[in-house]
Amino acid sequence: MIENWISEIKRHPESSSIGMILIHNGIVRATSKNGKPVRGMRLSYNAKKLNMLIEEIKKQQGIVEIKVWINEGELKIGDDIMKVLVAGRLRTDVFPALQELVSKIKNEVVNEEEIF
Repeated sequence: MIENWISEIKRHPESSSIGMILIHNGIVRATSKNGKPVRGMRLSYNAKKLNMLIEEIKKQQGIVEIKVWINEGELKIGDDIMKVLVAGRLRTDVFPALQELVSKIKNEVVNEEEIF
């Protein structure tokens, strides 16, 4: 998936302005945020909110393209939760955009329920 995304980005009409591609790959941990052992998680997300968020972040200066995949359902330890790619002009554009996008996905788009 990531390799395909990168190939697509390199063929983007604005590819000559891209100087950085950052990728986030969230993975199910064996412990909750407070350190308790978990068996996995149930994950769902709001696709409409996700699409609106992607369009919002794409409008930021220097951002050329964004790709997001979210794994929905019952996940076990080690499974991918989400993959997020942000491509843009400079580090100073791309790092903050990726951080904002991942944070907003976690806080506004997905619903995670840990399985103990």
